[in-house]
Amino acid sequence: MQTDKTKIIRLLKTVKGQIDGLIKMIEEDRYCIDISTQILASQSILKKINLEILKGHFTHCIREAFENGSDKDKEEKMSEIAGVLDKLLKLKKIC
Repeated sequence: MQTDKTKIIRLLKTVKGQIDGLIKMIEEDRYCIDISTQILASQSILKKINLEILKGHFTHCIREAFENGSDKDKEEKMSEIAGVLDKLLKLKKIC
């Protein structure tokens, strides 16, 4: 993974704290809208983390495959990205 690992880990720890907070909110029967707001905040950070990881993949892994890799490597990388985009688009349809 060729991204700012420190930044990614910090963001993941933030989400971990939010998830712990969500568990506590549910245990305490907190107001539904407050819980939903916290879930949306966690999702937003996870989306940001995913974007950072994908940017790193593009700038390192895909660039490397297209500059120095075989045709098979290039096809693999394109297929991987197509798979991720397919999953992202399916998520959009659910929401």
